[in-house]
Amino acid sequence: MSVQHKTRPMRIAIVANTAWYIANFRLGFMRSLRAAGYQVSAICPAGEGLQQIADAGFDHVAFKLEGKSINPLRELGSVLSLRSALKQVAPDVILSHTPKGNIYASFARRGLGIRQIAGVSGLGSSFIRQDWLTRIVMQLYKLTFGGMDRVFFENPTDQGIFLQYGLVSAAQAQGIPGLGVDLEHFVSVPVPRLTQPGAPVFLMIARLLGDKGVREYAAAARAVRLRHAHARFQLLGSLDASNPTAITADELASWTSDGTIDYLGYTADVRPYIAVAHCVVLPSYREGMSRTLLEAAAVGRALVASDVPGCREAIDVGVNGLLCEARSAESLSAALAQICTLPETRLIQMGEASRGKAQVQFSEAMVTATYLRSLQHLRR
Repeated sequence: MSVQHKTRPMRIAIVANTAWYIANFRLGFMRSLRAAGYQVSAICPAGEGLQQIADAGFDHVAFKLEGKSINPLRELGSVLSLRSALKQVAPDVILSHTPKGNIYASFARRGLGIRQIAGVSGLGSSFIRQDWLTRIVMQLYKLTFGGMDRVFFENPTDQGIFLQYGLVSAAQAQGIPGLGVDLEHFVSVPVPRLTQPGAPVFLMIARLLGDKGVREYAAAARAVRLRHAHARFQLLGSLDASNPTAITADELASWTSDGTIDYLGYTADVRPYIAVAHCVVLPSYREGMSRTLLEAAAVGRALVASDVPGCREAIDVGVNGLLCEARSAESLSAALAQICTLPETRLIQMGEASRGKAQVQFSEAMVTATYLRSLQHLRR
């Protein structure tokens, strides 16, 4: 049944800080909104992912944004550019994502009669480092989030922080299982046979950033290989030289040259790489809700991740994976070494438990249904 707003379909603008984010994480959701009768457009800076948005049949309006900038004049320019884009699209509701997307959309829509639902997909690197920028971001949240119609949180820890500091009200806040995972796209694949006991293939999928725990992964790989020489440690993801915590090309070369890490580069489709791994690893310092872990769980793989918000929710310890201490190569190496001792049958059992958990707790359909209920509520 189509959804009508007055005499026309309700117009939805998906706002984020990159086209890449929308193309990789929101296209399935946008298709579901369109199928429900909504008119959906994307508002984001031009860049990688834009063609995928267009190929999916969605209109796009660009606004100017420098992702890492903290220059006040440039940021004001971004807000004004976003406001111009909103006037062009004239949506009834903004569905915003990413910290800058949420905050700047709130400023840009003022006086335009546009409603807003925000999705908090993590608190960003400023909350990891806890410095002067953290205090500024907290004040921006206070200025903007009080006017949101709904704020969805991908993990309960972030929701608790926003409630504790009065950034949102209990009536506004609602938890969702991350962005969810498309269980028809990420299907269960049998766990590959071990080439020999103690020789699993580990796979880490992440941008090559220090905050993702890449350095700890490399150090742990080196330590584990001293006892389990045939274990393999793969790394899949892009270098991001613009990020202040980026792994350098020299660091990566040192890990690959001595055989510690098999670097696989970047891919838009992670499924073939998950399929040949026995265990997917993410020692991140903090996540909103790790899409990598959810996708790996859906494929049916054992998981190892740091015991932090956005990672721990994907793992039932001893059932479908293990948790380790964040920022600790020693703790990570102990968990990976434990995986190396497991027989093939146990790895299969853990993978089956991961798939079951994804089906019950993390399906994209559940997330979409939650958003649709909120949109229906705004029409009343």
